Amino acid sequence: MDVLVERCCGLDVHQQTVVACLLTPRDGSKQKKIVRTFRTVTAELDQMREWMLENGVTHVAMESTGVYWMPVYEVLATGELEIVVGNAAHIRNVPGRKTDVKDAEWIAHLVRHGLIRPSLIPTPMMRRLREYTRLRRKLVDERTAIRNRILRLLETANIKLASFASDVFGVSGTLMLNAIIDGTKSPHEMAALAKGALRKKQRDLELALHGRVNEHHRFLLHLHRARIADIDATIVKLDERIDAELVLVQPSVARLVQIPGVDRVIAATLIAELGIDMSYFPTAKHAAAWAGVAPGSRRSAGKRTGKEPARAGNIYVRRALAQAAVCARLVKGSHFREKYLRVSRRRGAGRAIMATANSMVTTVYHLLKHGVDYNERGPHQPSEAEKKALARRLAKRIEQLGFQVELRAAA
Repeated sequence: MDVLVERCCGLDVHQQTVVACLLTPRDGSKQKKIVRTFRTVTAELDQMREWMLENGVTHVAMESTGVYWMPVYEVLATGELEIVVGNAAHIRNVPGRKTDVKDAEWIAHLVRHGLIRPSLIPTPMMRRLREYTRLRRKLVDERTAIRNRILRLLETANIKLASFASDVFGVSGTLMLNAIIDGTKSPHEMAALAKGALRKKQRDLELALHGRVNEHHRFLLHLHRARIADIDATIVKLDERIDAELVLVQPSVARLVQIPGVDRVIAATLIAELGIDMSYFPTAKHAAAWAGVAPGSRRSAGKRTGKEPARAGNIYVRRALAQAAVCARLVKGSHFREKYLRVSRRRGAGRAIMATANSMVTTVYHLLKHGVDYNERGPHQPSEAEKKALARRLAKRIEQLGFQVELRAAA
Protein backbone atom coordinates (compact mmCIF):
# COMPACT_ATOMS: atom_id res chain seq x y z
CA MET A 1 0.00 0.00 0.00
CA ASP A 2 1.09 3.57 -0.64
CA VAL A 3 2.42 5.57 2.29
CA LEU A 4 0.35 8.75 2.61
CA VAL A 5 1.84 10.08 5.85
CA GLU A 6 5.59 9.93 6.50
CA ARG A 7 5.63 10.92 10.17
CA CYS A 8 2.67 9.75 12.23
CA CYS A 9 1.84 8.48 15.68
CA GLY A 10 -0.69 5.94 16.93
CA LEU A 11 -2.09 6.18 20.46
CA ASP A 12 -3.55 3.39 22.56
CA VAL A 13 -5.50 5.35 25.19
CA HIS A 14 -6.40 3.99 28.62
CA GLN A 15 -7.64 5.51 31.85
CA GLN A 16 -4.19 5.93 33.40
CA THR A 17 -1.72 5.55 30.53
CA VAL A 18 -1.29 6.34 26.84
CA VAL A 19 1.01 4.17 24.70
CA ALA A 20 2.38 6.16 21.75
CA CYS A 21 3.97 4.49 18.72
CA LEU A 22 5.78 6.98 16.45
CA LEU A 23 6.66 6.00 12.90
CA THR A 24 9.26 8.02 11.00
CA PRO A 25 11.09 7.30 7.73
CA ARG A 26 14.67 5.98 7.94
CA ASP A 27 17.43 6.58 5.40
CA GLY A 28 16.73 3.18 3.84
CA SER A 29 13.42 1.63 2.93
CA LYS A 30 12.70 0.44 6.46
CA GLN A 31 10.76 2.73 8.77
CA LYS A 32 11.85 3.72 12.26
CA LYS A 33 9.57 2.93 15.21
CA ILE A 34 9.68 4.69 18.60
CA VAL A 35 7.39 3.58 21.43
CA ARG A 36 6.85 5.53 24.65
CA THR A 37 4.32 5.36 27.46
CA PHE A 38 2.89 8.46 29.13
CA ARG A 39 0.53 8.91 32.04
CA THR A 40 -2.76 10.66 31.38
CA VAL A 41 -2.12 13.58 33.74
CA THR A 42 -2.08 16.92 31.93
CA ALA A 43 1.62 17.57 32.48
CA GLU A 44 2.69 14.33 30.80
CA LEU A 45 0.19 14.79 27.99
CA ASP A 46 1.86 18.14 27.30
CA GLN A 47 5.22 16.34 27.25
CA MET A 48 3.81 13.84 24.76
CA ARG A 49 2.68 16.65 22.47
CA GLU A 50 6.10 18.33 22.61
CA TRP A 51 7.78 14.97 21.94
CA MET A 52 5.65 14.51 18.83
CA LEU A 53 6.39 18.00 17.54
CA GLU A 54 10.14 17.54 18.12
CA ASN A 55 10.03 14.42 15.94
CA GLY A 56 8.11 16.17 13.17
CA VAL A 57 4.84 14.25 13.58
CA THR A 58 2.01 15.61 11.41
CA HIS A 59 -0.81 13.08 12.00
CA VAL A 60 -1.99 11.44 15.23
CA ALA A 61 -4.63 8.68 15.43
CA MET A 62 -6.46 7.17 18.38
CA GLU A 63 -9.59 5.18 19.14
CA SER A 64 -12.68 6.78 20.65
CA THR A 65 -12.37 4.72 23.83
CA GLY A 66 -15.13 5.73 26.26
CA VAL A 67 -14.43 9.24 27.55
CA TYR A 68 -10.69 8.69 27.98
CA TRP A 69 -9.82 10.02 24.52
CA MET A 70 -11.39 13.43 25.22
CA PRO A 71 -8.71 14.95 27.49
CA VAL A 72 -5.99 13.58 25.19
CA TYR A 73 -7.71 15.19 22.21
CA GLU A 74 -8.05 18.52 24.05
CA VAL A 75 -4.31 18.63 24.79
CA LEU A 76 -3.26 17.68 21.26
CA ALA A 77 -5.80 19.85 19.41
CA THR A 78 -3.65 23.00 19.32
CA GLY A 79 -3.47 23.31 15.53
CA GLU A 80 0.00 21.86 14.86
CA LEU A 81 -1.20 18.25 14.57
CA GLU A 82 -3.93 16.68 12.49
CA ILE A 83 -5.81 14.38 14.83
CA VAL A 84 -7.86 11.40 13.62
CA VAL A 85 -10.28 9.83 16.11
CA GLY A 86 -11.52 6.52 14.74
CA ASN A 87 -14.34 4.20 15.69
CA ALA A 88 -12.92 1.40 17.83
CA ALA A 89 -15.14 -1.13 16.03
CA HIS A 90 -13.50 -0.21 12.72
CA ILE A 91 -9.92 -0.50 13.95
CA ARG A 92 -9.60 -4.25 14.29
CA ASN A 93 -6.12 -5.69 14.71
CA VAL A 94 -5.15 -8.90 12.96
CA PRO A 95 -5.40 -12.06 15.10
CA GLY A 96 -2.36 -12.75 17.20
CA ARG A 97 -0.65 -11.45 20.29
CA LYS A 98 -2.53 -8.58 21.92
CA THR A 99 -0.56 -5.88 23.76
CA ASP A 100 -0.89 -2.14 24.14
CA VAL A 101 2.28 -1.60 22.14
CA LYS A 102 0.99 -3.70 19.23
CA ASP A 103 -2.33 -1.84 19.33
CA ALA A 104 -0.57 1.53 19.15
CA GLU A 105 1.65 0.27 16.31
CA TRP A 106 -1.38 -1.05 14.40
CA ILE A 107 -3.17 2.32 14.72
CA ALA A 108 -0.01 4.09 13.54
CA HIS A 109 0.19 1.83 10.46
CA LEU A 110 -3.47 2.49 9.65
CA VAL A 111 -3.14 6.26 9.80
CA ARG A 112 0.16 6.04 7.87
CA HIS A 113 -1.73 4.52 4.93
CA GLY A 114 -4.89 6.64 5.36
CA LEU A 115 -7.12 3.72 6.38
CA ILE A 116 -8.91 5.34 9.34
CA ARG A 117 -12.09 7.26 8.70
CA PRO A 118 -12.37 10.18 11.15
CA SER A 119 -15.27 10.05 13.58
CA LEU A 120 -17.58 12.96 14.28
CA ILE A 121 -15.83 15.24 16.77
CA PRO A 122 -18.41 17.31 18.67
CA THR A 123 -17.86 21.04 18.99
CA PRO A 124 -17.57 22.58 22.48
CA MET A 125 -21.23 23.64 22.31
CA MET A 126 -22.25 20.11 21.32
CA ARG A 127 -20.24 18.65 24.20
CA ARG A 128 -21.95 20.90 26.72
CA LEU A 129 -25.37 20.14 25.27
CA ARG A 130 -24.60 16.42 25.33
CA GLU A 131 -23.76 16.57 29.02
CA TYR A 132 -26.99 18.45 29.77
CA THR A 133 -29.35 16.41 27.59
CA ARG A 134 -27.90 13.03 28.58
CA LEU A 135 -28.12 13.89 32.28
CA ARG A 136 -31.67 15.07 31.73
CA ARG A 137 -32.52 11.75 30.08
CA LYS A 138 -31.08 9.85 33.05
CA LEU A 139 -33.05 11.96 35.51
CA VAL A 140 -36.30 11.38 33.60
CA ASP A 141 -35.63 7.64 33.66
CA GLU A 142 -34.90 7.79 37.38
CA ARG A 143 -38.12 9.72 38.00
CA THR A 144 -40.08 7.11 36.05
CA ALA A 145 -38.48 4.34 38.11
CA ILE A 146 -39.46 6.07 41.37
CA ARG A 147 -43.02 6.52 40.14
CA ASN A 148 -43.19 2.80 39.41
CA ARG A 149 -41.97 2.11 42.94
CA ILE A 150 -44.78 4.29 44.27
CA LEU A 151 -47.34 2.34 42.24
CA ARG A 152 -45.97 -0.97 43.54
CA LEU A 153 -46.01 0.38 47.10
CA LEU A 154 -49.66 1.41 46.74
CA GLU A 155 -50.51 -2.07 45.49
CA THR A 156 -48.90 -3.65 48.57
CA ALA A 157 -51.19 -1.44 50.68
CA ASN A 158 -54.16 -2.51 48.51
CA ILE A 159 -54.70 1.03 47.21
CA LYS A 160 -56.14 0.55 43.69
CA LEU A 161 -55.83 4.15 42.58
CA ALA A 162 -54.05 3.18 39.34
CA SER A 163 -57.06 1.07 38.32
CA PHE A 164 -59.33 4.11 37.98
CA ALA A 165 -57.00 7.09 37.46
CA SER A 166 -55.17 7.13 34.10
CA ASP A 167 -52.47 9.38 35.59
CA VAL A 168 -51.80 8.76 39.26
CA PHE A 169 -49.33 11.66 39.25
CA GLY A 170 -51.70 14.21 37.72
CA VAL A 171 -53.53 16.94 39.63
CA SER A 172 -56.14 14.66 41.21
CA GLY A 173 -53.70 11.82 41.85
CA THR A 174 -51.19 14.16 43.50
CA LEU A 175 -53.84 15.50 45.89
CA MET A 176 -54.86 11.95 46.83
CA LEU A 177 -51.26 10.84 47.33
CA ASN A 178 -50.66 13.79 49.63
CA ALA A 179 -53.76 12.84 51.59
CA ILE A 180 -52.56 9.23 51.87
CA ILE A 181 -49.19 10.43 53.19
CA ASP A 182 -50.86 12.74 55.73
CA GLY A 183 -53.19 9.97 56.89
CA THR A 184 -55.83 12.41 58.17
CA LYS A 185 -58.62 11.94 55.59
CA SER A 186 -61.07 9.12 55.10
CA PRO A 187 -61.46 7.35 51.72
CA HIS A 188 -64.64 9.36 51.10
CA GLU A 189 -62.82 12.65 51.72
CA MET A 190 -59.89 11.61 49.52
CA ALA A 191 -62.22 10.60 46.68
CA ALA A 192 -63.82 14.05 46.88
CA LEU A 193 -60.45 15.57 45.88
CA ALA A 194 -60.92 14.33 42.31
CA LYS A 195 -60.96 16.97 39.60
CA GLY A 196 -62.42 17.11 36.12
CA ALA A 197 -63.70 13.92 34.50
CA LEU A 198 -62.40 11.84 37.41
CA ARG A 199 -65.22 13.23 39.60
CA LYS A 200 -67.58 10.82 37.82
CA LYS A 201 -65.70 7.93 39.44
CA GLN A 202 -65.94 9.09 43.06
CA ARG A 203 -67.73 5.94 44.19
CA ASP A 204 -65.08 3.69 42.58
CA LEU A 205 -62.31 5.92 43.93
CA GLU A 206 -63.70 5.62 47.43
CA LEU A 207 -63.49 1.84 47.18
CA ALA A 208 -60.04 1.98 45.58
CA LEU A 209 -58.66 4.25 48.34
CA HIS A 210 -59.87 1.98 51.11
CA GLY A 211 -56.76 -0.09 51.81
CA ARG A 212 -54.32 -1.04 54.56
CA VAL A 213 -51.88 1.86 54.68
CA ASN A 214 -49.41 1.52 57.53
CA GLU A 215 -46.88 3.97 58.93
CA HIS A 216 -44.00 2.50 56.93
CA HIS A 217 -46.03 2.94 53.72
CA ARG A 218 -46.46 6.64 54.46
CA PHE A 219 -42.76 6.98 55.31
CA LEU A 220 -41.65 5.42 52.02
CA LEU A 221 -44.20 7.42 50.01
CA HIS A 222 -42.89 10.60 51.61
CA LEU A 223 -39.29 9.69 50.68
CA HIS A 224 -40.25 8.88 47.09
CA ARG A 225 -42.24 12.11 46.69
CA ALA A 226 -39.34 14.15 48.08
CA ARG A 227 -36.95 12.48 45.64
CA ILE A 228 -39.28 13.23 42.71
CA ALA A 229 -39.51 16.87 43.78
CA ASP A 230 -35.71 17.07 43.91
CA ILE A 231 -35.42 15.55 40.43
CA ASP A 232 -38.02 17.98 39.08
CA ALA A 233 -36.04 20.92 40.47
CA THR A 234 -32.83 19.59 38.90
CA ILE A 235 -34.55 19.15 35.51
CA VAL A 236 -35.75 22.77 35.66
CA LYS A 237 -32.16 23.95 36.18
CA LEU A 238 -30.94 21.77 33.33
CA ASP A 239 -33.64 23.14 31.03
CA GLU A 240 -32.43 26.66 31.77
CA ARG A 241 -28.87 25.69 30.78
CA ILE A 242 -30.11 23.91 27.66
CA ASP A 243 -32.13 26.96 26.60
CA ALA A 244 -29.07 29.17 27.12
CA GLU A 245 -26.99 26.93 24.83
CA LEU A 246 -29.71 26.84 22.17
CA VAL A 247 -29.80 30.62 21.83
CA LEU A 248 -26.89 30.52 19.35
CA VAL A 249 -28.64 27.91 17.16
CA GLN A 250 -32.19 29.20 17.53
CA PRO A 251 -32.95 29.11 13.75
CA SER A 252 -32.12 25.40 13.64
CA VAL A 253 -34.25 24.73 16.73
CA ALA A 254 -37.17 26.63 15.17
CA ARG A 255 -36.96 24.44 12.07
CA LEU A 256 -36.76 21.16 13.99
CA VAL A 257 -39.75 21.85 16.23
CA GLN A 258 -41.87 22.24 13.09
CA ILE A 259 -41.57 18.49 12.55
CA PRO A 260 -44.57 16.61 14.02
CA GLY A 261 -43.58 14.88 17.25
CA VAL A 262 -40.42 16.94 17.84
CA ASP A 263 -40.46 19.28 20.83
CA ARG A 264 -37.72 21.51 22.19
CA VAL A 265 -36.13 18.74 24.29
CA ILE A 266 -35.90 16.34 21.35
CA ALA A 267 -34.58 19.15 19.14
CA ALA A 268 -31.87 19.87 21.73
CA THR A 269 -30.93 16.18 21.81
CA LEU A 270 -30.67 16.00 18.01
CA ILE A 271 -28.49 19.12 17.86
CA ALA A 272 -26.32 17.86 20.72
CA GLU A 273 -25.69 14.50 19.07
CA LEU A 274 -25.86 15.26 15.33
CA GLY A 275 -24.83 18.90 15.38
CA ILE A 276 -26.03 21.48 12.87
CA ASP A 277 -23.27 20.92 10.29
CA MET A 278 -24.35 17.99 8.13
CA SER A 279 -21.18 18.01 6.02
CA TYR A 280 -19.87 15.06 8.06
CA PHE A 281 -22.63 12.85 6.60
CA PRO A 282 -22.39 12.46 2.80
CA THR A 283 -26.08 11.56 2.50
CA ALA A 284 -29.16 11.24 4.66
CA LYS A 285 -28.70 7.46 4.64
CA HIS A 286 -25.31 7.90 6.33
CA ALA A 287 -26.97 10.01 9.04
CA ALA A 288 -29.68 7.35 9.51
CA ALA A 289 -27.05 4.61 9.83
CA TRP A 290 -25.06 6.68 12.34
CA ALA A 291 -28.23 7.27 14.35
CA GLY A 292 -29.02 3.55 14.39
CA VAL A 293 -32.40 3.71 12.60
CA ALA A 294 -31.28 2.38 9.22
CA PRO A 295 -32.32 -1.19 8.30
CA GLY A 296 -29.65 -3.83 8.72
CA SER A 297 -28.38 -6.08 5.97
CA ARG A 298 -27.65 -9.77 6.47
CA ARG A 299 -27.35 -11.40 3.05
CA SER A 300 -25.09 -14.06 1.65
CA ALA A 301 -25.20 -15.70 -1.79
CA GLY A 302 -28.23 -13.56 -2.60
CA LYS A 303 -30.25 -14.88 0.35
CA ARG A 304 -31.26 -13.41 3.68
CA THR A 305 -29.53 -14.98 6.65
CA GLY A 306 -31.65 -14.63 9.75
CA LYS A 307 -33.33 -11.47 10.90
CA GLU A 308 -32.26 -8.01 9.77
CA PRO A 309 -32.42 -5.74 12.83
CA ALA A 310 -31.66 -2.04 12.68
CA ARG A 311 -27.98 -1.16 12.77
CA ALA A 312 -26.29 -0.20 16.01
CA GLY A 313 -25.80 3.53 16.34
CA ASN A 314 -26.06 6.49 18.68
CA ILE A 315 -28.50 5.34 21.36
CA TYR A 316 -29.44 8.89 22.37
CA VAL A 317 -30.44 9.92 18.84
CA ARG A 318 -32.21 6.62 18.26
CA ARG A 319 -34.22 6.96 21.46
CA ALA A 320 -35.13 10.59 20.72
CA LEU A 321 -36.24 9.73 17.19
CA ALA A 322 -38.28 6.77 18.42
CA GLN A 323 -39.99 9.00 20.98
CA ALA A 324 -40.73 11.57 18.28
CA ALA A 325 -42.09 8.83 16.00
CA VAL A 326 -44.46 7.61 18.72
CA CYS A 327 -45.84 11.15 19.07
CA ALA A 328 -45.94 11.84 15.31
CA ARG A 329 -48.08 8.75 14.63
CA LEU A 330 -50.93 10.49 16.48
CA VAL A 331 -50.84 13.69 14.38
CA LYS A 332 -53.67 13.48 11.89
CA GLY A 333 -52.84 14.42 8.31
CA SER A 334 -49.11 13.92 8.93
CA HIS A 335 -46.87 12.11 6.47
CA PHE A 336 -45.26 10.28 9.39
CA ARG A 337 -48.63 9.03 10.65
CA GLU A 338 -49.40 7.61 7.23
CA LYS A 339 -45.93 6.02 7.11
CA TYR A 340 -46.44 4.41 10.51
CA LEU A 341 -49.89 3.02 9.64
CA ARG A 342 -48.73 1.71 6.28
CA VAL A 343 -45.74 -0.17 7.73
CA SER A 344 -47.45 -1.37 10.91
CA ARG A 345 -50.11 -3.22 8.89
CA ARG A 346 -47.41 -5.33 7.26
CA ARG A 347 -44.49 -5.45 9.71
CA GLY A 348 -45.87 -4.61 13.16
CA ALA A 349 -45.63 -1.62 15.50
CA GLY A 350 -41.94 -1.99 16.39
CA ARG A 351 -40.69 -1.94 12.82
CA ALA A 352 -43.13 0.84 11.99
CA ILE A 353 -41.62 3.03 14.71
CA MET A 354 -38.11 2.44 13.34
CA ALA A 355 -39.28 3.13 9.77
CA THR A 356 -40.92 6.37 10.89
CA ALA A 357 -37.78 7.34 12.82
CA ASN A 358 -35.75 6.72 9.66
CA SER A 359 -38.00 9.12 7.73
CA MET A 360 -37.71 11.68 10.51
CA VAL A 361 -33.91 11.68 10.59
CA THR A 362 -33.93 12.11 6.81
CA THR A 363 -36.14 15.16 7.27
CA VAL A 364 -33.85 16.49 10.02
CA TYR A 365 -30.84 16.02 7.76
CA HIS A 366 -32.32 18.04 4.89
CA LEU A 367 -33.67 20.81 7.15
CA LEU A 368 -30.28 21.35 8.78
CA LYS A 369 -28.21 20.90 5.63
CA HIS A 370 -30.21 23.21 3.38
CA GLY A 371 -31.53 25.59 6.05
CA VAL A 372 -35.17 25.29 4.96
CA ASP A 373 -38.43 25.09 6.91
CA TYR A 374 -40.45 21.92 7.27
CA ASN A 375 -43.03 21.36 4.54
CA GLU A 376 -45.78 18.90 5.42
CA ARG A 377 -46.32 16.57 2.47
CA GLY A 378 -49.42 14.99 3.93
CA PRO A 379 -50.45 11.37 3.43
CA HIS A 380 -49.03 9.44 0.51
CA GLN A 381 -51.14 9.79 -2.64
CA PRO A 382 -51.11 6.52 -4.60
CA SER A 383 -50.41 6.65 -8.31
CA GLU A 384 -52.78 5.23 -10.94
CA ALA A 385 -50.68 2.07 -11.19
CA GLU A 386 -50.81 1.61 -7.41
CA LYS A 387 -54.57 2.13 -7.40
CA LYS A 388 -55.11 -0.49 -10.12
CA ALA A 389 -52.81 -2.99 -8.41
CA LEU A 390 -54.65 -2.55 -5.11
CA ALA A 391 -58.03 -2.92 -6.81
CA ARG A 392 -56.91 -6.16 -8.48
CA ARG A 393 -55.70 -7.59 -5.18
CA LEU A 394 -58.96 -6.72 -3.43
CA ALA A 395 -61.03 -8.11 -6.29
CA LYS A 396 -59.09 -11.36 -6.23
CA ARG A 397 -59.64 -11.65 -2.50
CA ILE A 398 -63.39 -11.07 -2.87
CA GLU A 399 -63.60 -13.68 -5.63
CA GLN A 400 -61.90 -16.19 -3.33
CA LEU A 401 -64.80 -15.64 -0.93
CA GLY A 402 -67.28 -16.74 -3.63
CA PHE A 403 -68.40 -13.43 -5.14
CA GLN A 404 -68.09 -11.95 -8.60
CA VAL A 405 -66.40 -8.58 -8.99
CA GLU A 406 -66.55 -6.16 -11.90
CA LEU A 407 -64.11 -3.24 -11.75
CA ARG A 408 -65.31 0.00 -13.33
CA ALA A 409 -63.84 3.47 -12.99
CA ALA A 410 -65.99 5.96 -11.10
CA ALA A 411 -67.67 8.68 -13.12
